Amino acid sequence: MSNVSQVMTRGVRTLAPTDSVLLAAQAMDELNVGSIPVCDGDQLVGMVTDRDITVRGVAHQLSPEDTPLSEVMSGHVRYCAEDDDIDDAIREMEKAQIRRLAVVDDNQRLVGILSLGDVAAKDLTADTSTTLKTISTPAEPDRSGTSKAAGPAAGGSASGKPSRKRAT
Repeated sequence: MSNVSQVMTRGVRTLAPTDSVLLAAQAMDELNVGSIPVCDGDQLVGMVTDRDITVRGVAHQLSPEDTPLSEVMSGHVRYCAEDDDIDDAIREMEKAQIRRLAVVDDNQRLVGILSLGDVAAKDLTADTSTTLKTISTPAEPDRSGTSKAAGPAAGGSASGKPSRKRAT
């Protein structure tokens, strides 16, 4: 079949670990993407996603202007080589339940990203929907500690204040 280099997206924008969370959010908005690789020089050191910014930054009230990406990024990045077989890369995405896989060259330098969209656009799998289902197995939210943000659907009130039901 195909190898990763025939399908991946090249020319990927990167940021440095010292760049701000604000700069990452602005780059994601400009590029209409949900993740950006973080490189120290030409070495891949992490990945920052819109979810990282929300859960590790905003939820902890970190200043977007003053917080470096190194404080919110995911440091353990799954990757494949550009000469890997596409089926092996897809299996890695399924196993890790990720939608994007960094692609590196023989010197471990980032050369691109392989996304589920890249695979689907090229229609490389016999059943793209099975791949999507495997990667996207439903997650159950942790409701053990309902926060102030919980609305009516989570058992809270629309105002964020606990609702009081009258016993009848």
